[in-house]
Amino acid sequence: MTSFPRTGFWRRAAAWLYDALVIIAFAMLSTVLYLFFIQALLSFEVISLGIATDVSELIQQNPLLRTIRTVLLVVVSISFFAYFWTRGGQTIGMRAWRLKVQQLDGSKITLKQAIIRAICALGGIGNLAVVINLKQPRALQDYIAGTEIVTLTKDENKRIYNSLD
Repeated sequence: MTSFPRTGFWRRAAAWLYDALVIIAFAMLSTVLYLFFIQALLSFEVISLGIATDVSELIQQNPLLRTIRTVLLVVVSISFFAYFWTRGGQTIGMRAWRLKVQQLDGSKITLKQAIIRAICALGGIGNLAVVINLKQPRALQDYIAGTEIVTLTKDENKRIYNSLD
């Protein structure tokens, strides 16, 4: 198996920025669907607006509905990363920057590792650990999940992308 160099901070940050834009789009879609769901509950009189003037205000005023919205957004984000990391080791941003997450032996990461990585990434802040060890860079989430991110050659990146079809 060919080994590739571990990825430094700036390349990770660039991929993270790409992925953040995709996550924002998924968050917006999830929020719209959640608003429709709450509106449906209102229409069927399962819940009522009470003193709220609209659905958004109802969610803001109701701690349970606010918590459900937050949990939904976290689950959507973790699911996005877990799907891509376990499928081919690359999110959309990672593919653009030729990065791949893998186990230390080069194999695909497991669903458990993907979930741990996503939770421990702390919104990208976990990548700051890469700056501490520039020779063998690994982020906080990599240490905890037993993974690494490597920089692929153009040919290997293309091979992985084509193998997912």
